[in-house]
Amino acid sequence: MARHERCFDTGQPLDTRVARGHMSYHAGMAAEQIVARAYIAAGYKLVAERWRGRCGEVDLIFSTAMGIVMVEVKTSKSLAAAAAHLTPTQVKRLCATADEYLATLSDGAMTDVRFDVALVDQTGAAEFLENAFAGYV
Repeated sequence: MARHERCFDTGQPLDTRVARGHMSYHAGMAAEQIVARAYIAAGYKLVAERWRGRCGEVDLIFSTAMGIVMVEVKTSKSLAAAAAHLTPTQVKRLCATADEYLATLSDGAMTDVRFDVALVDQTGAAEFLENAFAGYV
């Protein structure tokens, strides 16, 4: 078996994996829309979607009178499974990406910022964890 064939040999046809990847992508996009609508309805102003820096990506960024709220959206079959998808490595990457974003603002690192995590299950039900990274940073 050639080296490039070993990379794709997972026991599943390529078409199945590609289709699953497309489904995951669209489920994630739908979850981000659910979360964005909920924050907007609560009075937050959406300032960026899928903001990408050198260190990574922040799913949603909102502004309020209190400062900036960055939201990481996790989706899975259940809320518990969605929560399990967030790892300490991802939290560090998100914090580094947030620093990059804050550097683009006039107040920079002096800007008040809060990290929320939004969990969305396969039915579209959502749970919001405000200030979710308080113990990490």
